[in-house]
Amino acid sequence: MHSVSVVVPVYRGEETIAALVAELDRLTGPSTSTAGSRFAVEEIILVHDNGPDRSDVVLQELANTYPQVRAVWLSRNYGQDAATIAGMAAARGDWIVTMDEDGQHDPGFIADFLDAALASRADLVYSKPANTRPHGLLRNLTSRGAKVVLATVFAFPDSTRFESFRLIRGDIGRQLAEVAANGVYLDVALTWVVGSTVAVPVTLRAEGREESGYNYRRLFSLFWKMVLCSGTRGLRLVSMLGITLALAGVIMAAVVIASALTHDNANPEGWASIIVVLLLCSGATLFSLGLIAEYLGVALHVLVGKPLYLTVDTPTPRPDVTAALAAQHRVDVGAEMSHRP
Repeated sequence: MHSVSVVVPVYRGEETIAALVAELDRLTGPSTSTAGSRFAVEEIILVHDNGPDRSDVVLQELANTYPQVRAVWLSRNYGQDAATIAGMAAARGDWIVTMDEDGQHDPGFIADFLDAALASRADLVYSKPANTRPHGLLRNLTSRGAKVVLATVFAFPDSTRFESFRLIRGDIGRQLAEVAANGVYLDVALTWVVGSTVAVPVTLRAEGREESGYNYRRLFSLFWKMVLCSGTRGLRLVSMLGITLALAGVIMAAVVIASALTHDNANPEGWASIIVVLLLCSGATLFSLGLIAEYLGVALHVLVGKPLYLTVDTPTPRPDVTAALAAQHRVDVGAEMSHRP
């Protein structure tokens, strides 16, 4: 019997997380996969990432309703990766499944993940969407383009699928969560410690809410985080850019000198070309300095001990509505009594 811990980071899950937990609850009893592997979802870890809705109230109700549900409370919003790693640190199962809160991931594929891991002796199983993602065309194109850039320019391994629906061997997930530092991107960190990876086709469902939890600003922030986690390859690209510009400058100087020596009364026109060169070089310089500053910022956060996440015992207290209404009632009654003759 394989024990499975399901980790779900919750940011805006007030309307969707209850339905997902109800689906996962059906797998808490002993189940048998297609290949005959016996497993059970022994715990459902819901990590509250301090979203703008009342997810904390829903999580408390679910923890009181389902014995397998455990809530992990973060002190503030740290992001999906940090919340997922916090849940992995609290997981106790032989395998850890991570999935989104919005109902897009079907828990029925957990059995297929386990079969693939055992058959291939893999420590990490990624989902491989077999259908078009239920997002707009522009978002799908930008997401696919970002993955191509990461794979080609920044040399991310082919095994890195950047999918939040995954199965991780439990002891690897827990130890990785212990050593993960601030600024880490989970999929990149997994490539550091996992040797064998396999992908399983899945069918994505429509999200249980109208608006996606990721806007373009957050998606770009996530992409930039991946770039910074790629190691020093970004700095190497900056070095190559500097060498390329230097070579271009040498070639241009040689052309100008050759033109002045071989043509009589040659007076090279320079203002337009000088402006273009200045803009190009200054832009490249500022970009390089900015990229180096970003790397230094990540290193500084690690050196000063900025935590990846911090857990607390309870969610941030909310006003007691009943007490507030009672207090308001007492104020109204007092005001009415004071106006009586």
